[in-house]
Amino acid sequence: MTTSSNASHVKRWSAIPLRAMVGYGFIAHGYAKVVTGPDHFAASLHALGVPSPHLMAWITIGFELLGGLAVLVGAYIPLFSIPLTVILLVAAITVHLPYGFTSITLRAVTTAGPEFGPPGYETNVLYIAALATLALGGSGPFALDAWLFQERKRVDR
Repeated sequence: MTTSSNASHVKRWSAIPLRAMVGYGFIAHGYAKVVTGPDHFAASLHALGVPSPHLMAWITIGFELLGGLAVLVGAYIPLFSIPLTVILLVAAITVHLPYGFTSITLRAVTTAGPEFGPPGYETNVLYIAALATLALGGSGPFALDAWLFQERKRVDR
């Protein structure tokens, strides 16, 4: 195997850690909203001036859970990337923008340990970049999309 084909073989696996991290991240955030109560999240959306906050809370939770699962298993990533990116942009603009770019801001070090401020929009941008990478570059190996495409091809024959 040549160096070029080695690099190609390794590159095709690069989507796996992105899918795992981004998929799990969305599932974790959606699950946290379910556990703390969708009404609590809806109240936050209402305070931000989001129209139909209860409906938007459930839509957001649904896309975080289903979209996260889709990213994790590599299914329909280009399709799910659109609403997930919208969720991230809305959160970045309405919640995180006033705190700047950095996701971790050290406010003070006390005897109890470090005290951190609210997170900026850095993490949102990283998630958007990862979604764009997966949507444009492909889901990689062990993606449900590849299996679905093969099944569709087999059935069409």
